[in-house]
Amino acid sequence: MIRLVALGSGSGGNAFAIDAEAGIVLVDAGFSAKEIHRRAATVGLDLGRLILIVLTHEHGDHASGARRLARQYGVPVAATEGTLRGARLQADAARIALRSASIVEHGAVLLESCRTLHDAAEPTAVVVEVGEVRVGFGYDFGRPTVGLRHLLRDCDALVLESNYDEVMLRTSEYPSSVQHRIAGSGGHLSNRAAAELIAGLCHEGLSMVMLAHLSRQCNRPDLAIAATETSLAPRGYRGLVVVAEQDRPVGPFVVKPSLAKYRASPQAEFEFS
Repeated sequence: MIRLVALGSGSGGNAFAIDAEAGIVLVDAGFSAKEIHRRAATVGLDLGRLILIVLTHEHGDHASGARRLARQYGVPVAATEGTLRGARLQADAARIALRSASIVEHGAVLLESCRTLHDAAEPTAVVVEVGEVRVGFGYDFGRPTVGLRHLLRDCDALVLESNYDEVMLRTSEYPSSVQHRIAGSGGHLSNRAAAELIAGLCHEGLSMVMLAHLSRQCNRPDLAIAATETSLAPRGYRGLVVVAEQDRPVGPFVVKPSLAKYRASPQAEFEFS
């Protein structure tokens, strides 16, 4: 069992926390260290229990607080070599290199990753497994690859990008060049594309979907949720669909190991804490 918290998600910063018995794993640190501390305190997370920081890529809205937090708590940063270089973390002693299609172990934490399509040095999606609970993180990519679908196929909870509504993007004030970049293969996922991906990843054990990285200008939470719930309805999904917000933490949510091999009941297993 773990607790999952979205400390914030969007173009202004992204950070998620997995709170397990073994300690806290921070997935992305896209706010200042001070702001991450503030947000963690509001939901009762003690960062003194931090054991690992995982970065999906080097952009500031995902990595800006990583160096300071890693030094403050003496914990390693796990990322691809390209991300470590881009975030200027390659010289730090406490680092763990992630490679596609491989499993990295750090204490009680297992990390799996695969490359994604985004305009960054070496971006990845990642699955964090702690005590039989698997949480998949995938955002900042314009097209889901076969490798990404394989990586995220059997998670207990998913944190996935649902960045923009296609109509809102087309009618936005963004110039056409920006619209094409956002909607391109190296950009972001629309609500429709995210919903289709999530439906394809749905399985009996999936109990929670958290929609992340919503655009302020080109999306609304109700539109993102509606697209995902509509896509999941034919699959008989009985779990939770929530949106990670930009300005405040969301959660914590308790996620239990709910894969069929661990379960005796088809009920989705999640709780609010």
